Amino acid sequence: MFIEICNTIKIAGVPDEAIRLSLFSFSLAGEAKRWFHLFKGNSLKSWEEVVEKFLKKYFLESKTAERKDAISSFHQFPDESLSEALERFRGLLRKTPTHGFSKPIQLNLFIDGLRPQTKQLLDASAGGKIKLKTPKEATELIENMSASDHAILRDWQEGSCLRLGCPLGTSTTLHRSNSGPYA
Repeated sequence: MFIEICNTIKIAGVPDEAIRLSLFSFSLAGEAKRWFHLFKGNSLKSWEEVVEKFLKKYFLESKTAERKDAISSFHQFPDESLSEALERFRGLLRKTPTHGFSKPIQLNLFIDGLRPQTKQLLDASAGGKIKLKTPKEATELIENMSASDHAILRDWQEGSCLRLGCPLGTSTTLHRSNSGPYA
């Protein structure tokens, strides 16, 4: 997100790296901000150096390895919808910015971790094996189906609350039963 924000700022004659170096401390708080200010003047000469030192300090290798393992062994839970699985997978990726998995590998890890029924649905929607689609086509299909799946889940939960008499504001916390649309 920091890079995205920095990319919205363009100053004639000022390289993107200089903007990132100037703004980075504003993205930090607490201990991280104190740590960053320990570096005197221009002792950090490049954006890559800042990133390397920051990740080394705050993303321990053992924790990164553990999180990379969670990403590579991702599996959709039995009662989890496609949209919920996608959201959880993306959360794993966000928690480990140094995971090193390319977009096509991320896509394969996600698809491989889906339940057989979900894979069949994706294959049917793709008009064949989803893995034979380009990464862009497969990602678009998954995102479209996830958005549809999320809307169906929300509608089902709201309908269940109407039938069951749930208090206001609890419809999104209902657990699906075996009689729901994702059984």
